[in-house]
Amino acid sequence: MGETEQKLLIIRRNPNNFVTLQHDSLNIYVMKIILTGATGYVGEGTLIELLKVDAVEKVLSVSRKPTGIKHEKLEEYLVSDFMQLKEGDEHFKGYDAVFFIAGITSVGTPKDVYVRISQEIPLHFADIMPDKERMTYIYLSGAGTSPDGKQFWQQVKSKTELEIQTKGFKRTFGFRPAIMKWAKGQKHIQTMQYFFLPLYPLIRMMGQANNMKEIALSMLTLTRDGYHKFAIAPKDITGLAKNF
Repeated sequence: MGETEQKLLIIRRNPNNFVTLQHDSLNIYVMKIILTGATGYVGEGTLIELLKVDAVEKVLSVSRKPTGIKHEKLEEYLVSDFMQLKEGDEHFKGYDAVFFIAGITSVGTPKDVYVRISQEIPLHFADIMPDKERMTYIYLSGAGTSPDGKQFWQQVKSKTELEIQTKGFKRTFGFRPAIMKWAKGQKHIQTMQYFFLPLYPLIRMMGQANNMKEIALSMLTLTRDGYHKFAIAPKDITGLAKNF
């Protein structure tokens, strides 16, 4: 390694416990992420974009099925039942954040099943995480989430958001996107997304649409820097992504 190259990379710990790669005057905070839902629409798109980011050292995908994606930064942990996961699981040690994206539509789903997937599982997953005091937990909720909402899903998601904030994490966020455009190379694309595609530019002008790159980068910004509010709306997502 030449003299110039020796100056480029210094590894140390910053006050937030992230590994810092120092390139001359540029600090890059390298993060390790736990991701759920990587075989679904939002999760797959987020995973694809996370793997492109130099500041992401590793992604642990926790899912019932393989993602079908091969990458040196990706590790997959296949579990048949999230509720059977226990505290002390070695797979979860040493990570900086949980991006809990796994979910299901409320349309046509029995209420008890919806509560299990949208509330009981993410809360159990939060309970078993080690090192909560240094971790960020981001829960994919949705635009319109409200305790006063008339729809069942709004009330369930709102209750989950409230309870996650009591779990002892360094930071928690309720992530509330609206319309999301898929990533290049993505395979799991919801049929309804094709309907919205012609309308995407207009919806974006209205501040209610994001792309998967923005989803991934905004979550990384929240992990690295935090934010002044818990509920993250589409316009927040756009701004946070620009700050990464």
